[in-house]
Amino acid sequence: MVETPDFYRIQRLPPYVFAEVNKLKAELRAGGMDIIDFGFGNPDLPTPQHVIDKLVETVQRPKTTGYSASRGIKGLRQACARYYQRRFDVSLDPETEVVATIGSKEGFANLAQAITAPGDVIYAPDPSYPLHAYGFVIAGAKIQGIPAITADEYLAGVKDALAKADKPPMAIVVCFPSNPTGHIANLSFYEEIVEIAKANDIIILSDLAYSEIYFGEAPPSIFQVPGAKDDILAIETTSLSKTYSMAGWRIGFAVGSKRLVAALARVKSYLDYGAFTPIQVAACAALDGPQECVHSAREIYKYRRDVLIDSFARAGWEIPSPEASMFAWTPLPKGFESLTSVEFCKLLMKEAGVAVAPGNGFGQNGEGYVRIALVENEQRIRQAARNVKHFLTAHREMAAE
Repeated sequence: MVETPDFYRIQRLPPYVFAEVNKLKAELRAGGMDIIDFGFGNPDLPTPQHVIDKLVETVQRPKTTGYSASRGIKGLRQACARYYQRRFDVSLDPETEVVATIGSKEGFANLAQAITAPGDVIYAPDPSYPLHAYGFVIAGAKIQGIPAITADEYLAGVKDALAKADKPPMAIVVCFPSNPTGHIANLSFYEEIVEIAKANDIIILSDLAYSEIYFGEAPPSIFQVPGAKDDILAIETTSLSKTYSMAGWRIGFAVGSKRLVAALARVKSYLDYGAFTPIQVAACAALDGPQECVHSAREIYKYRRDVLIDSFARAGWEIPSPEASMFAWTPLPKGFESLTSVEFCKLLMKEAGVAVAPGNGFGQNGEGYVRIALVENEQRIRQAARNVKHFLTAHREMAAE
């Protein structure tokens, strides 16, 4: 086995905790074990047919298979602007305030490279999607994790950190609906974050990847706050991955401050030629086409959420109901508090055939939790609940002996 080189940026990254769980998953499957996999947020719903049809149609045109534009074709940037107008009543200039990305992950990582200098301090939610912290760590920044199970907790933590700091951070990362917690933020949260940014000259980086998977009120955009687009430096990334079940297509976009959009576009111009043009054209069809597929997917995730919570509660594991996203975030079951989240995930997989994601993979404050992705159908969810019931019963009987 080749040892990891002691390169500077590699040394700044901690061990990838998911790798240990994924390795066990592969070993068990190789041995013939059926694993019900809630560990990876990979949508199992089909991409809408009209989107696939547009891809097939476009890829057959010879002129569309060459290099594309790193900032996105004009039609896609216009479609993104129309989406923001329709969904949030926010006006965007497709030429200066929108840039297409190869998924929101690429956009966020390249944005970190574009705006970060070594030693810059970034406030990031903890727990949160790992890239929110480590995209900036790779770029040389210092991350200050702020507890963020809910939006209110995060806002209070940001205020407290600012009050204790010698100087404000360069940027604050915001991610609601949250991956992994499933909590949302209301407009008043964004109003306060914008005021904080304005008063302290802080950049706001908002991740809105789960904007269309919600089970109550529709989550807002930071740019619904009056002046947010022009009075502060703010940018918002989103993705078609979950909304249209296009995860492997790798297409998303970033919108907002002209200065930040230009910085991201400048870095991208050196690194890529943009997503494959037929995918960008198909993305236009997704954004501008019929949206019944989005409503249908939302209802499916809501139904799966309810089945998960009900069936697991009957099995003896109470799971808090997420407000949005395709994930449930839950403490370890009673009786397993002495285990780390990785230890619990491995035990659950070996003994129950159920895979979930360890909470500490999403930050220090994720220890003691797991994330359950709603990517299995009703039958598999109920089977998982039966397996979990046997697992919990067996361990409680052992504890009673």
